[in-house]
Amino acid sequence: MSNQAAFVPTAVGVTLAATGVAHFVAPQAFQAITVQAFPKDTDTWIKRNGFTETVVGVAIAIPATRKAGWVALGAYVAFLGSQIVLANK
Repeated sequence: MSNQAAFVPTAVGVTLAATGVAHFVAPQAFQAITVQAFPKDTDTWIKRNGFTETVVGVAIAIPATRKAGWVALGAYVAFLGSQIVLANK
């Protein structure tokens, strides 16, 4: 893979990991979106989501774990989507 082609998934992973860390630095920024999927215990879920995004982002950023990171991201997005649907029934 060329350096340019490797840059994109690395950048995606680093960005996702940084967003995950931001959940701990500025949790209020994630309150409005998290409450939609997790109306109960929202503050705990902000931390759980931050942890998940950090771990998945790091996995995507590292070439050796990238495939597992993409799979984990897909599962995480599906989980969040299902939570939003269930919370709004």
